[in-house]
Amino acid sequence: TEGNVLQIVVFAALVGIAIQRLKERGEPLRKTIKSGAEVMYEITRMVLQLTPIGVLGLMSWVIGEYGFSTLLPLAKFVGVIYLACLIHIIVVYGGLIRTAGGMSPWQFFKAIFDAQIVAFTTCSSFGSLPAAHRAVTERLGVSKDYASFVLPLGATINMDGCGGIYPAVASIFIAQLYGIPLEWMDYGLIMLTATLASVGTAGVPGTALVMLTVTLNVIGLPLEGIAFIAAIDRIIDMARTLTNVTGDMMVSRVVARSENLLQDQAPLATESK
Repeated sequence: TEGNVLQIVVFAALVGIAIQRLKERGEPLRKTIKSGAEVMYEITRMVLQLTPIGVLGLMSWVIGEYGFSTLLPLAKFVGVIYLACLIHIIVVYGGLIRTAGGMSPWQFFKAIFDAQIVAFTTCSSFGSLPAAHRAVTERLGVSKDYASFVLPLGATINMDGCGGIYPAVASIFIAQLYGIPLEWMDYGLIMLTATLASVGTAGVPGTALVMLTVTLNVIGLPLEGIAFIAAIDRIIDMARTLTNVTGDMMVSRVVARSENLLQDQAPLATESK
């Protein structure tokens, strides 16, 4: 009720660890929590179905209150998000593939291009799983058993775009929009909160907006600022999902190589010279 999200996240992690340690004795609570999570996912789907109507109302209020001039900075906001995602994909993912994945970044991006297109157009990490699974098993040489484990796990907790890049840029954008100065402590809280909250971000379209409220609450920014960016969320979501899914496939290749889980018969499984 007070918006102390970090404490809730830490407590939830401790509960999960305790349930794992108790094993059979903790099984009833685990099933209850899992069932509760499914209920909340269904509520989220219901909310997302009404999102277009809500966005229309929010944007009507924004334009009526402040005029069309307030929408001009959105182009820069979208550009910064896409630039940050592009840098992260090329520099971080490409660098890890070259140093730890045993193949050139060009080979990697060429092999996963069709899966990236699916992620970009569907805006869903879960919806991209079949294409990502085919790419990492048939062209990156990852064993099917390991790919079937790591890709769904990545679609659940690996949210670099939704949980790392987007909340940080959006929080700074909203702070500047309202003329609210941020201290170094605020930037630190943004990084910490965005990272922790990304673990709980569902791999379906639009949920990053919900998780953005967590970051805004922690640093005391007005939630009304979401109205400014809600209308263009779909455009941003394409870049976020592309980043997330690319990261899942990169991790699949890097860990599979380190654990000797590569298939020799795959066309790109051999290490680049």
